[in-house]
Amino acid sequence: MFKSRDYVLVYESEEDIKNIKIERSVFDLINLDPGGVVVTATGTDSDFVSRYFTPQSSILEDPVTGSAYCSLIPFWSSRLGKNNLFSRLLSERGGQLYCENKNERVIVAGTAKTYSAGHIWIE
Repeated sequence: MFKSRDYVLVYESEEDIKNIKIERSVFDLINLDPGGVVVTATGTDSDFVSRYFTPQSSILEDPVTGSAYCSLIPFWSSRLGKNNLFSRLLSERGGQLYCENKNERVIVAGTAKTYSAGHIWIE
């Protein structure tokens, strides 16, 4: 049994995940604060694929949601019987993550895009 901040919906195929269309006006009626909805399935050239949606937020689909992997890695590790996993995100931007299940911790690695850079001054 797994517990998660997010709802995790498991589909039959990667194609199902690619074809998901969210009707925003209906989806935004749901309040999952602070969580979201992760959709996932086994991958054709990866261990698993996923997408992440958050109702009532400024961005409907997060391109790569690292926090969702705290739920996905233990789930897929258990289901596939392995601790090292390769995942692809099927958002428009997409992404690839290398994951490791360490029981009480998960390790997530991949490439990142810089969103912002700056300085913080503390008095």
